Amino acid sequence: MIGTVVAGLSLAIWLVLIFARHGFWLARERDTRDVPADPKHWPDVVAVVPARDEADVIARSIGSLAAQDYPGRFRIILMDDSSSDGTADIARGLGVERIEVVRGLPLAPGWTGKLWAVSQGIERAGSAPTWLWLTDADIEHAPDTLRTLVARGEASGLALVSLMAKLRADSFAERMLIPAFVFFFQMLYPFALVNRPTGLGGAAGGCMLVRREALAAAGGIAAIRGALIDDCALGALLKRQGRIWLGLTDRSRSIRPYDGFGVVAAMISRSAYAQLRYSPLLLAGTLLGLALVYAAPPLLALFGHGAARFAGIAAWALMAIAFQPMLAFYRRSPLWGVALPLIAAFYAACTLLSAWQHMRGRGGMWKGRAQAAAGR
Repeated sequence: MIGTVVAGLSLAIWLVLIFARHGFWLARERDTRDVPADPKHWPDVVAVVPARDEADVIARSIGSLAAQDYPGRFRIILMDDSSSDGTADIARGLGVERIEVVRGLPLAPGWTGKLWAVSQGIERAGSAPTWLWLTDADIEHAPDTLRTLVARGEASGLALVSLMAKLRADSFAERMLIPAFVFFFQMLYPFALVNRPTGLGGAAGGCMLVRREALAAAGGIAAIRGALIDDCALGALLKRQGRIWLGLTDRSRSIRPYDGFGVVAAMISRSAYAQLRYSPLLLAGTLLGLALVYAAPPLLALFGHGAARFAGIAAWALMAIAFQPMLAFYRRSPLWGVALPLIAAFYAACTLLSAWQHMRGRGGMWKGRAQAAAGR
């Protein structure tokens, strides 16, 4: 009886996710669809790139910014956040006039490192640019990326245009875990819902084109200075100022490798507990929910009987089907859909790890900084 009830709940949840969660799993929101015409006037843009010890990737990422074929005025500010590996020297060595390398001030209290660097870059940009392009130091952009971002932002009068950069998925750990990372993100922040005039606010931090006046009206970066999940915090902030748009892209790609399971676990655990607002109750509820949604279907399909087994098989099939568009986007085997319960178990373990790190005072660890102190 209990198994039948659990199987029925799990199947009902997957039916809701498939048919009533704004089609998140279809991955339809792409920067290549419904591309607007070029604006009559190309506004000024300044890219702000926070960088801390990025010597291995900075030449490719900042070089891709310098290679943009944007017709308007465009310059780049690299905010060097106390790097010790020669990141700034590598950027200067490119010899590109439009790149300005600025040494950041020591981290101010109450700020995360990235947002402190971004805030200084925005201040350096001044009041001239219409748009601020906030992009990470490990993202490589195609030459037409900025043109398409600005064209979409200008055509629809948006406050924010954000692209979910395509993450690297080459190693075994990446092939197994990275497509699911984007799948789970879309489940939490359905792009179609984000892109509606009203509703959920969200963004992807690797590539965000921000209207400067909208950001200033919202209180600036200081309004989210302590946010560990800064991209979604910025998306929610700017949604109050006007429409925003979020989509998938091949134009912007992460060049940071996640070659092993430990590296991926560190990436996930850095912000997982912050997503739960550092709440033990939300943590317990999340783990129970993951067990119901992902673990119960295969267990019941393999070991259940009667109606419970059939409902478990149906729920497992639905989750595998829902994962297919994202696997296709990443050109990964459809069989990974069957393994989604195992992948979800890894993410559940990373969420527990995130809570444990937070309790030890090492939450939000990034490049030697614990950005979410214990007891927060």
